[in-house]
Amino acid sequence: MPNAKLKNYFHLHFLVFIAGFTAILGELISIGSTALVWYRMLIAGLLMFLYIKVIRLKIQVSTKTKLQFFGAGIIIALHWITFFEAINQSNVSITLAMFSTGAFFASFIEPLIYKRRIIWYEILFGIIVIFGVFLITQSEIKYLNGIILGISSALFSTIFAVINGRFIAQHRATVISFYEFISGVVFLSLFILVFNDGFSAEFFTLKTVDWIYIFILASICTAYAFIGSVKVMRYISPYTVVLTYNLEPLYGIALALLMFPDTETMSTQFYYGAFLVLATVLADGILKNIKSIKKRKSIESKPD
Repeated sequence: MPNAKLKNYFHLHFLVFIAGFTAILGELISIGSTALVWYRMLIAGLLMFLYIKVIRLKIQVSTKTKLQFFGAGIIIALHWITFFEAINQSNVSITLAMFSTGAFFASFIEPLIYKRRIIWYEILFGIIVIFGVFLITQSEIKYLNGIILGISSALFSTIFAVINGRFIAQHRATVISFYEFISGVVFLSLFILVFNDGFSAEFFTLKTVDWIYIFILASICTAYAFIGSVKVMRYISPYTVVLTYNLEPLYGIALALLMFPDTETMSTQFYYGAFLVLATVLADGILKNIKSIKKRKSIESKPD
């Protein structure tokens, strides 16, 4: 049993490494962000459909539920578009540092959705995150467009995560993702037809290396990573999984520095700001876990 748990811990960190590598692929792939997300969601949706067929999973849901999934699919499509466009407008380090602000947005969005009160330390952490972002913006003002897009991506990601948190209580995660991927493709197809002059021959004419990177992005970094994250949660607590995934920006920034030192080496002030944001995200997760443990112990200690 200990060996099995250790194996899943390594698997979890591998999944987080893959998540960080997503940003690297965004830098390497030469096509526009909208086309990139269209290909990613299409290939991932097809792979998810094959997986559903292999495990013989029933995917029938009501029309109302499908529409809800479709709405979430549009949100995740917008998250990915703004994420990859932020990389195009700035670089991997800026984008991942801004992506970490998702925890700040969650501290205000979750109380609205789940109708709970705002916790005092979430407000404090939010102020620290704002200060961290201010330091980054001051030192890297030339990347202002990327900073705004990165923050927008974090906002879309947080909204998506909160909505999915409600879906997962009633539906299988694989079913949810399949419908979200397909709806994202439909949404982006309509967008391309209306605003991008349709699907030209050039849209489907990609470099061989781009095809390879896109397939890695859709298969390993999307379909496999999703299925793997669901699997490890059977053996590792959700808290550990969530806290470990907060290391994604660290992995991504470290990889970017190794692979693109000329464009990814930032000012000292950037790293101060990024450290404040990332440290706040980790501190928030740790405090929430302590609070959860105390609450559970308090319930267990009550007499029947």
